[in-house]
Amino acid sequence: MKIYRTYTLTITNVISHYPKQIICSFTLALIIATLFFGQHIAENTQDIWQLITGQADPYQSIVVWQWRASRLFAALVIGAALGISGAVFQSLVRNPLGSPDITGFNVGAFTGVLLSIALFGNLYWFSVLGAILGGLFSALLVYIFAYRDGHSGFRLIIVGIAISATLSAFNQWLILSVSLETAMTAALWSAGTLNGMTWARILPAAVLITVFILCAFLLNTRMKLLEMGDDTAAALGVSVNKTRLALMFVGVALTAVATAITGPIAFIALAAPQIAKRLENSASTSLGSSALVGGLLLLSADFIAQHGWEGSTLPVGLITVSLGGIYLVFLIIREGRK
Repeated sequence: MKIYRTYTLTITNVISHYPKQIICSFTLALIIATLFFGQHIAENTQDIWQLITGQADPYQSIVVWQWRASRLFAALVIGAALGISGAVFQSLVRNPLGSPDITGFNVGAFTGVLLSIALFGNLYWFSVLGAILGGLFSALLVYIFAYRDGHSGFRLIIVGIAISATLSAFNQWLILSVSLETAMTAALWSAGTLNGMTWARILPAAVLITVFILCAFLLNTRMKLLEMGDDTAAALGVSVNKTRLALMFVGVALTAVATAITGPIAFIALAAPQIAKRLENSASTSLGSSALVGGLLLLSADFIAQHGWEGSTLPVGLITVSLGGIYLVFLIIREGRK
């Protein structure tokens, strides 16, 4: 028993001292497994080397570098976007339940995409624009209805859940009202999936996500000051309302772009900042660590979705919902005990 406790303490100390290095190591191992794991692709190190140097069979190269690599890149980028979005909102409401999944901003983005598909068809840039506008609209509703002499984190979450339920009902009505072809497209997309991801689809979204991530890091200092309280932040020269609105816009935009590409993927934004905080043993939320953990979580979930069931590939959203639901129950119990 003492040996077990010693090993556990040693592992905990190593993780707390080198969290980012450990996350990067796991991510690198998963990247290699995602690219080269599978029948008739790479059965030994020589096959992997031939794929890296371009000497492999053309079919194998297409599978690895066109199909798998684009899907892997999408998982990392979108996971990072969701992780940072969750970190921003959890910082704003000062509550670990304050993420786009819970407050309904991703449902609003879903509403925007559904309206775009119903009105203009399944066009890429219209879907992205619809997702951003839908997410901003839901955020505006939450912001307005939750205001009462300021914004309480708990009130924002409760109002967000109510808005999310209302928009979910509207989404169901909208799917039942459109044509069968449009409804099938929306239903497949709404599961949250990386299936069929291509470089042409993910690269423009990656540019947008990179811009919004840079904006989040530029606002990071002011976000940390807001965590100290509105009065303290105002005394230190921070424009509280403008900063909060700017952070909400960045967080919603990151969620909306990710939702427009893959559909709503739940619980990455909820879990990534909390896991990153525990790995770093820090009281505040780190945007960089949240991005790393978000990318690792989504890549892990997609690996399970691809290889967990032989002969079939599941939407990654089903995996994140299944695992995230367990995490949400744990989080609610822990917060209730506090």
